[in-house]
Amino acid sequence: MARQRQLDQRQIDVLKDLFGSELDEQRVLEKHRVRRNTYDRWFADKVFAARYNRHLNGLKRRSELLMAKNSCLAASKLVELTTSGKEETARKACIDIITLPNKISEEVGQAKKTDKSQEKVIAELSPERASRLLAVLAEDG
Repeated sequence: MARQRQLDQRQIDVLKDLFGSELDEQRVLEKHRVRRNTYDRWFADKVFAARYNRHLNGLKRRSELLMAKNSCLAASKLVELTTSGKEETARKACIDIITLPNKISEEVGQAKKTDKSQEKVIAELSPERASRLLAVLAEDG
């Protein structure tokens, strides 16, 4: 069985800085003195491309987890904005709340297509919150 080629230290360092530092892509390349055409050529290498994609998928998973953990807080803050003294802020919050279930439904539909085992729960508005939303919208009209 043939042993798979390893990345060289410079490639590893570039990947670490791309995914673990605050530097943008160009700054990372400058820091490690890697030319753009060399960097582009690295992506033709299956080993480098696979490692890059693993890092990228890890960031996506962490991002999804962060969004999931904070979605209830964000929804709560959005509901609080419906009682804002600023009419435009309250109106926009109401619109966001009204359209949010549709966006979530679309995401759920897409998730079911790609992975049948995942289910997302869509929270319904309580009658009290719905009344407050309608009242704010009525005031705006």
